Amino acid sequence: MRVGGAAKLFACRALWRATGSLAAGRALVRALGSADEDLRTIAGMLLAKAGKSAEPLLQEALDRRENLPMILTLLADIGDSRLEPEIRAFSHDEDPNVAKAAREALRVLARNPMGSR
Repeated sequence: MRVGGAAKLFACRALWRATGSLAAGRALVRALGSADEDLRTIAGMLLAKAGKSAEPLLQEALDRRENLPMILTLLADIGDSRLEPEIRAFSHDEDPNVAKAAREALRVLARNPMGSR
């Protein structure tokens, strides 16, 4: 992992959280598709930690079919059960990685006793 890449992600997170900059938030979502596993992990952690405030960015990525396995996982981690029908639609996706991620996301949502965080 390049330190500069990680620093950029933290800067994007700070800018997004402080100003609501969609460009900065979208940079985190794009990093979920990085070839660098460490950068993907950092981006995922930063988005998950943001919780519900990350939902609009994740929903936008879901609509664009961008980084679907990671997006589905993050949406389940956030735990909003209102997204269950949308996630369920991906459980039979032609891409086996997407379908598997959607099924796992549904299991995570089902285990969430609060239904929504």
